[in-house]
Amino acid sequence: MSELSLLELPLKGLFSVQHKVHEDERGRFSRLFCQASLAACGQSLHVRQINHSRTTQRGSVRGLHFQYPPQAETKLITCLRGAVWDVAVDLRRGSPTFLRWHAERLDAGDGRSLLLPPGFAHGFQTLSDDAELLYLHSADYSQEHEGALSVNDPCLAIAWPLPVVNLSARDAAHPLLDQSFQGVEL
Repeated sequence: MSELSLLELPLKGLFSVQHKVHEDERGRFSRLFCQASLAACGQSLHVRQINHSRTTQRGSVRGLHFQYPPQAETKLITCLRGAVWDVAVDLRRGSPTFLRWHAERLDAGDGRSLLLPPGFAHGFQTLSDDAELLYLHSADYSQEHEGALSVNDPCLAIAWPLPVVNLSARDAAHPLLDQSFQGVEL
């Protein structure tokens, strides 16, 4: 196995990334990102921004965030501490899985990340207290291109594993979907 291997998930373009973990008596080592390994798997991610989040309360939800073109972005998400239920929603106009969501549990040290293509919204719920995520982004954040969906939108019907708590005022104010939302055209 190379340093990274990809498993395509039910939404086309969404991948679980398995990192090769090297362990010995000192501990463990894994490469979280390698542009050449991703390219060998047919994917690319030119990193423009790296973000880190820490969420202290179990059940907290952040999201669902995305950016419209020309700032639509690929994201690689890795859990560094604790555990999260990581959610991706397909917003690509014309996609056969438009408005469908998929979630993966990410645990610190499990050797896995989630690779989201442009045109997907992202959010997560903490399954433990004190969870930390590392995000690699292919585009710079742009307030004028940001978009968001309500985590409780009945059109999405996301089955959060825990009661949603500690939602920021900003995330709680995201609108519900209506007929005017046509998705993201890439």
